[in-house]
Amino acid sequence: MAFYFKAVCVIRTFLSSDDFNYNTDGYEGDGAEDGKSQDGSETLPYIDESPTMSPQLCAPQGPDGEAVSPTPPEGLLPGGDTEKGLEMKKLVLSGFLASEEIYINQLEALLLPMRPLKATTTTSQPILTIQQIDTIFYKIQDISEIHKEFYDALLPNIQQWDEKVTVGHLFQKLASQLGVYKAFVDNYKVALDTVKCSQTNVQLQKIFENLKVKGPKDSKDCTTTVSMEALLYKPIDRVTRSTLVLHDLLKHTPKDHPDFPLLQDALRISQNFLSSINEEIDPRRTAVTTPKGEARQLVKDGFLVEVSENSRKLRHVFLFTDLLLCAKMKKTSVGRHQQYECKWYIPLADLTFQTLDDSDSCHSIQVLPEHEIEEMKIKISVLKSEIQKEKKAPKGQSRVERLRKKMNEQESWLLLHSPTIPFRIHNKHGKSFLFLLSSDYERSEWRESIQKLQKKDLQTCVLSSVELQVLTSSCFKLRTVHNIPVTSNKDDEETPGLYGFLHVIVHSAKGFKESANLYCTLEVDSYGYFVSKAKTRVFRDTAEPQWNEEFEIELEGSQYLRILCYEKCYDKSMLNKDDNEIVDKIMGKGQVQLDPQTVQSKNWHMDVIEMNGIKVEFSMKFTSRDLSLKRTPSKKQSGVFGVKINVVTKRERSKVPYIVRQCIEEVEKRGIDEVGIYRISGVATDIQALKIAFDTNTKDILMMLSDMDINAIAGTLKLYFRELPEPLLTDRLYPAFMEGIALSDPAAKENCMMHLLRSLPDPNLMTFLTLLEHLKRVAEKEPINKMSLHNLATVFGPTLLRPSEAEITKAQHITSASDIWSHDVMAQVQVLLYYLQHSPISFAELKRNTLYFSTDV
Repeated sequence: MAFYFKAVCVIRTFLSSDDFNYNTDGYEGDGAEDGKSQDGSETLPYIDESPTMSPQLCAPQGPDGEAVSPTPPEGLLPGGDTEKGLEMKKLVLSGFLASEEIYINQLEALLLPMRPLKATTTTSQPILTIQQIDTIFYKIQDISEIHKEFYDALLPNIQQWDEKVTVGHLFQKLASQLGVYKAFVDNYKVALDTVKCSQTNVQLQKIFENLKVKGPKDSKDCTTTVSMEALLYKPIDRVTRSTLVLHDLLKHTPKDHPDFPLLQDALRISQNFLSSINEEIDPRRTAVTTPKGEARQLVKDGFLVEVSENSRKLRHVFLFTDLLLCAKMKKTSVGRHQQYECKWYIPLADLTFQTLDDSDSCHSIQVLPEHEIEEMKIKISVLKSEIQKEKKAPKGQSRVERLRKKMNEQESWLLLHSPTIPFRIHNKHGKSFLFLLSSDYERSEWRESIQKLQKKDLQTCVLSSVELQVLTSSCFKLRTVHNIPVTSNKDDEETPGLYGFLHVIVHSAKGFKESANLYCTLEVDSYGYFVSKAKTRVFRDTAEPQWNEEFEIELEGSQYLRILCYEKCYDKSMLNKDDNEIVDKIMGKGQVQLDPQTVQSKNWHMDVIEMNGIKVEFSMKFTSRDLSLKRTPSKKQSGVFGVKINVVTKRERSKVPYIVRQCIEEVEKRGIDEVGIYRISGVATDIQALKIAFDTNTKDILMMLSDMDINAIAGTLKLYFRELPEPLLTDRLYPAFMEGIALSDPAAKENCMMHLLRSLPDPNLMTFLTLLEHLKRVAEKEPINKMSLHNLATVFGPTLLRPSEAEITKAQHITSASDIWSHDVMAQVQVLLYYLQHSPISFAELKRNTLYFSTDV
């Protein structure tokens, strides 16, 4: 539950002398009559002391609602008379010392029941548990000792008052110990609730309602009776009182007095503390004061991966109006609030995106092989499937929690290791920091937010250790991003996202002020981060590009589509040395939510996304994975797509279909060095054009292939295998492949996997072996094209092996088609990887060998 604190904008006159009456400018309000509460103590400035109300507190504010600057207005010394000002300062201190005595007595009364209550915990009938006692009296002993020490140090200074007396160091020390108050404030609501719950015990209720508070030494009334709830509220009021007194002391302290800078520092620390526990309805408006006395507000925050000491660390980064703070979540005991630990901060006045030392700009970024990323995604998919099954089981709840914990660990690993796009920031004094992001979209957002703030007149700042601790503690309440973006942190009711294929046509864009070389990229979210999935061609020297390009994007629990529009940089001298750096200029960026009801219709849904005055027109439609698993044979047997492979080879009088041979030849001729070949989507309209050409046996097919983008040719080959009436490795043998790859004994696995290949029809086997050797040649160029054997197995495995229609229908009585896919895809990848890693397999040699067991493994 949010625990709100609000500033008290009132102060009362604490001294009755007509000559030395004073108040704080800009404050007005009410309090208890004659400055006394019912318990006989001086009242503190608050709205309502009733303990039944939620305590409200924040930094002092001026009449316009802005936080009061630590530097008081000039000319507040009465008539400029220094002597009279010092006398006024003594009176302020005397009043504060008297209230300090009362406050210490209140704390002692508060602690009075603690020892006897603890003593009962060792008996057979304890009144409260030790945990309840620790909760109620949390940090009160520490606060009491702090104020006793302060009182004992301040008293002799006032008793021996003269113009040389200094007290600023005492208030500065008091302010430096406000971290104890922060702990008390965080616990206050729990302590109050514990007191209320424990009052079902009549004996305890009587004790808690009749606590005795000693009066001042010169008071006629020896004691007053106060409730536990009222006393628990006193420390909260005390911080406001101390801060207001600091204001008044500064007003009556000459600027050349040694106390002035110390009191000013104590006031700044106190104000920052009060602001850190002040949470309005909109947490972003919560503020602490900056060096200029303005409100320090949270502008943006989020989880980023930092490269620190040559390893990746997950950090929570907070952008305030005057500084950037990098923190990590500290591990806390069960039941305690989460806490942040500050790793570093940079004042925005000192922050730059350029480094003076070029060698510092190129950190060595360790990037994991893509197959390890894909492997982890599959493991997470399998876990999700298992969790859904266990939820339906009668006693599966305990196992669900274990599976969730494991999935959280795996998703967190993925979140940490997947980003590769560098975001570098530098302190102009020499220190540099490197973050890795998964998307240029985020990097652009962070950079733009910082640069916008830097346009203001910013001053550099140095936070004391206490101020930094207070600011870091405030991050827990101020943050707008509460959990790392993983599925296991979402509620079960939240939409799981879309699984399947999103078809997107990027039509055109307008709104550019001048002609440029323009292109768009498409991103979708996957496993907590965004992945770039497609890129249009560059439309040269135009202000109104007409791309009209279609892409098929695989979705893995996706909820958003992003479109980024770039101006292409052809100047080689501007290219960054870092392979992961994107140097093209972002002209605009935008995001749309993938509403299942909108995109799941069979018709195209047209939309416009606006970005920085630019409008990009696009269309999209969605095919669920359940439907994508089904294969529909072509009605026209004269073509090649959707036609059985043996029909095509017989018609062509070939061992391997012409489409397979031609696509492989073209890829090996000019696409084998292409980064992400077979992984990067080709333009769907180009793929469809090639599909029609192969289906109709167009005479110009070779000319089309030589002119077509290589990713479109690679996409056409994948589409051919995906649209076969049955997978290349056949429905009949699918269960045997799944069982064979699971065998542990290497010899048994070898015999089984080779026997399964021999059991394939000849056209299927010849085509598979041709594809196999081609993919091995592609993988030989992995240092250039970034496509390893495992990457290629991940791309082609689920296309060449899929469960049959009968198995899908049968399994859907137990689970969904998506879960079948999740469970089997890892094995499908492993089957193809097994053959890719195998020594060359000869068709003739394979057919000569015989095995002694059937395919029923």
